[in-house]
Amino acid sequence: MFIDSHCHLDFPEFQSRLPEVLENMRLAKVSHALCVSVDLPDFPNVLKLAQDHINLYASVGVHPDYEDAPEPTYDFLVQTALQHPKIIAIGETGLDYYRMGDRSYESMEWQRERFRTHIRAAIVSKKPLIIHTRSASVDTIKILKEEGAQTIGGVMHCFTESYEVARAAMDMGFFISFSGIVTFKSAKELQETCQKVPLDRMLIETDSPYLPPIPYRGKLNEPAWVSKVGEFIALLKNTSIEELAKHTSDNFYQCFHIDREC
Repeated sequence: MFIDSHCHLDFPEFQSRLPEVLENMRLAKVSHALCVSVDLPDFPNVLKLAQDHINLYASVGVHPDYEDAPEPTYDFLVQTALQHPKIIAIGETGLDYYRMGDRSYESMEWQRERFRTHIRAAIVSKKPLIIHTRSASVDTIKILKEEGAQTIGGVMHCFTESYEVARAAMDMGFFISFSGIVTFKSAKELQETCQKVPLDRMLIETDSPYLPPIPYRGKLNEPAWVSKVGEFIALLKNTSIEELAKHTSDNFYQCFHIDREC
C-alpha cells in the first residue's frame, strides 16, 4: 500500500469531491494521506479532515510564500501541535525566493524569521518538519543547521534540488520526498538524484491538487495518483513496486513517529 505524504485536500478543488477522492485512494491502494497546512485561516479545515477520517493526518504551519497570511506564533504552533493527536508535523515551512524578483535579500528576512519560528516549535513539540525550499536551498540548509533541526528531522517535500542538497538534508535526519515532477520527461537531473537517494530515506507524495504525474498531466491531481509516482520510481530504481511501496510507507511511519497500529 502507498501513502501520500503531502496533499491539500482542504483546497476548494476537493470540497465537492471528497468521497470520490477517498474512494479513489482505496481503489489505488493508497492507505493514508497527510493533509498539509499552508495558512492559519484554513487550518481548521485541515484539522477537521484528519479528525473526521481515520486514514488522514494533518500538519500545522504557514507556507513561506504566503507573505500576507497571519503570522503563526511559536506558542500557537507548539500548543496546537501538542493538543491534537492527528497533527503529526509542523509545516509546511521553509524558504521560497522564487518570486523575490527585484526585492533585496534583506527584504526576505520575514521568511527566514517565520522559518526559524517553525523549527523552534517543532523541536519543542517533538513534531517533525515539512520543508518547502525553492531557489533558496543554501539558506534552507544553513538555517536548519543553525536552529538544530537535526534533533527533530522531517521531510524535504516535493524535492527538486541537487543530490548535494539531498545529502545535506539526509545527514540531518531528513527524508527526501518526490512528487509527480520526477515522472516528467524534462526532469532528467531530478531522476538522477532520485536514483541516488536510498530507499530507506525516501517518501512519495502528490502535492495535490498540483503537479499530476504522467499520465495525468493537465488534470487535477489527487492522492490516488501517488501510486503512479511510486510505480515510476520503482522502475527508475530497478526495484519492484511492492518493495518501493513498503519502503516509502515504512519511512512515512518512521518520519512522523506514528505507531502503525494507529
